[in-house]
This record gives sequence, structure tokens and C-alpha cells, in this order.
Amino acid sequence: MYRWNERGLTPTPDAWREAFIDLHGKSRVTLTEAGPWAGRLEWQRSRSYGIALCGNVREEFVRERRHIRTDPRGMFELLVPTAGSAQVEQAAAAGEIRPGTLALCDVDRPVTFAHGEEFQSVALIFPREAIHRRNPAGARDSQVFDGTAGLGRLIRQTVLTLQQEREHLSEATFDIACDQLLDLLCLVAEGAGDSAPAAQRKEVEAQVRQYVRRHAADPDLSITDIARALGWSARYLQDVLQASGTTSRDLIRSERLRLARTRLASSTWDNRSIAQVAHASGFASHASFATAYRREYGGTPRETRGDRREFDVTRRETPGDHRGES
Repeated sequence: MYRWNERGLTPTPDAWREAFIDLHGKSRVTLTEAGPWAGRLEWQRSRSYGIALCGNVREEFVRERRHIRTDPRGMFELLVPTAGSAQVEQAAAAGEIRPGTLALCDVDRPVTFAHGEEFQSVALIFPREAIHRRNPAGARDSQVFDGTAGLGRLIRQTVLTLQQEREHLSEATFDIACDQLLDLLCLVAEGAGDSAPAAQRKEVEAQVRQYVRRHAADPDLSITDIARALGWSARYLQDVLQASGTTSRDLIRSERLRLARTRLASSTWDNRSIAQVAHASGFASHASFATAYRREYGGTPRETRGDRREFDVTRRETPGDHRGES
């Protein structure tokens, strides 16, 4: 269920700390109060994704192996600073992040994160599996990206917009937007600019074709379903298919026709009418099936079934091979 908390000041340091740990995992969170409490922590969550705005506190966040063992999250975070600066250290990577940079961190690897009261950031929180499906290498290393131009700037602006517009989003639209963000993030991680590497596109294309072949009989199959199942955005899959010379509609229709043709040529389906075969192969209309079938194969479904039956009769009536008999 998609939900969010109220905007503005978090009532107390204890409430802030509790909410922060709930979002980011068990850890040691040290807050140093230099004046009146002004901490902000605004979050929004769906079943798959989360976004959290954090700011106006002097904080040190330390997540160690002992914390991870007792509270594994299986999540990554993309940090998008909007003010001030912070020090981040994870594995061999350490450095300062400030507005204009994007930092990708694995929540289940030890990390230290420290900043002053002037720092504010928005974090996109997402499952490790979601990025691993897109880019296995990206799920292994912490990385820092340029968020001032190109895809990096687009990612930064989209994360901030999702946080600002949270009350106006449904769970479905929030998840779709986050899916697309991860597609872009993986392109940046690959250093691919505005297109994915050819090898990755070929792999994604193969996954799409395999999925469509397995689910062609589903009359409701769509590019949205395929994208959701494979963990990509529908737009990205459309681009992949277009680059291969087809579209999702053509691919689905082609696989349904192949399935129907196989069934028409099988004696197992002899007790079904051609209309029933069409419906069982994912076609909503017998007429549209017949038209598409003739266009694809140059003959009618009835001719395919008739050819197979004629072949069966001929085979039964043809005498056996009597070579060698006197």
C-alpha cells in the first residue's frame, strides 16, 4: 500500500532516529543538537520502493556487520543531495557528496555517513533484486555519478519531483516512475549515455521473446505485463524491440499465430473448433485471427488442419516398405 508521513518538522530527536532506522536499517545513529531541534524526515513508501527526505540535523549514521546480520534489508539507496555536503564511506570508496552528485550505496554492506545541519538529501530506496536484474555489476559496487547533466540530471530531477509530488501519486504511478528511474540509473552505471550496451540489449530482447512465447496464450498479455515481470520499464522494452525490427504487438501476435499453427497441426486439438483454437491461443476474435493467419502463412487455418489430416490419412493408407521381398 502506498503511504507517506506528514511534511515538516519531526517532533523529537528520538522520533526522528526511530523513523530513520526504520527506513534505512538497524544502525548506530548519533544526533548532535547545536540548537533548537529542527530535524526533517519525510518519507513515502509503496510495497517495492521508498523515498525519504532527510535534513536539518547533525548526524553520524554507522551501519556495521553486526547490524546487517540482525537486520538484512536487501536494498540499495540512491542519495540525491540538495544542500550542504556529507561524507560517505563504503568498502574502498570514500568521499564527499554535495548537490550535483548522486551516490549509489548497498544498505547491506557496512557504511558510514556523516553530515552537518546544513545538509539535506533525498534517498531513493529500492530492492537489490531490481537493479541486479538490470545490471548485475551495478548491484556489487557503490558508485558516485554526475547529476548535473545528461541522464544523471534527469535522474536527479525525477527523484526530487517524486518527493515533491508524493500526495498526487498512486502506488501504480509511483512504482512505474521508480521502475523507469532504475532503467536510467543502470544506463548511467554502464556508462552508456542514452543507450544500453548492445550485449545487454540482446539479453533483454531474448528475455522478452522467451516470456512472450511462454505467455502468448494469455489474452491480456501486454508490454506493461512483460515489463513488470522482467523488471524493466515498458518504454525501454519497446525501444529494445524496435531496435531489433519489431514491436511488442507484432511479437505477441506472431507468437500466438505460431502457437495456433502448432495446435492446428496436432491431432490432440482435433476435438476443438478453429475458433476455440484461436481463443485458446490468445486471440479475442476469430475473424482477426483468420486474417492475421492468412497474412502470416499464406493460407487459412482450415487449410493447415486439412493438410495435416490428409497427411495422416495418406500415411495410414500407404503400404509399408517391402523392399527386399520376392
